[in-house]
Amino acid sequence: MRNFRDAAIPPLRTGQLYRSGSLNRLTEEGAERISQLGIRTVVDLRGNAETAVWPVNTHRAGIEWVSLPALPDRAGLVELGFTDFSGFEGKSWPVDPAQLYPFMAVFAGPAIGHLVHHLIRPGALPAIIQCAVGKDRTGLAVAVIQSLLGAPWPDIVEHFVQSNIELALTAGPTPFTDEEGVTRYSHPVTAELLRSAMEAINSTHGSLTSYAKAHGVTSEDVASLRSLLLP
Repeated sequence: MRNFRDAAIPPLRTGQLYRSGSLNRLTEEGAERISQLGIRTVVDLRGNAETAVWPVNTHRAGIEWVSLPALPDRAGLVELGFTDFSGFEGKSWPVDPAQLYPFMAVFAGPAIGHLVHHLIRPGALPAIIQCAVGKDRTGLAVAVIQSLLGAPWPDIVEHFVQSNIELALTAGPTPFTDEEGVTRYSHPVTAELLRSAMEAINSTHGSLTSYAKAHGVTSEDVASLRSLLLP
């Protein structure tokens, strides 16, 4: 399981929320591991094109798989009035991380709101949040949740950049083949990237709390999340 780890940093409780790259490569040994962890839900932030090519394989571990694309596809972006696809290179999002993170902050908001609602459902935890490699879409979603729960910013950043070690990105970008057979590059994550996303959230909504509220996460929802993920 690529980039699989507990998403808990102080003050979060361990053993309730995990993060990972796609489980499409999950082995039977990996399935046994997540079964031992008591995983009940996998929330998949990948797009439909990705899941069609690389479906999740849980080896019938009795886990609920929730497809929740973090970002709209190109048609969805057009419906939202988005017109500037420069830097997308045929994808549904910018390929340059410096452009990607503020973009995600704006357009992943609805999915992050739905993610919170899925996590607070009775019996949903322990859960895994995953995307392709568990770095960008998952990284931002987890950072938002950690922030909502009061985790210190330095700890959030340290947890976020751990993906570079988990994915062997410390020496720089590495090539991969995407769902359309095109060679792309997976880039290291940095504190500056995450900060740019949070700055975009603050500039568009004023605060993270207002951002969450704008995407359907009420104070009661946050309280429920706290009761589940804090000691």
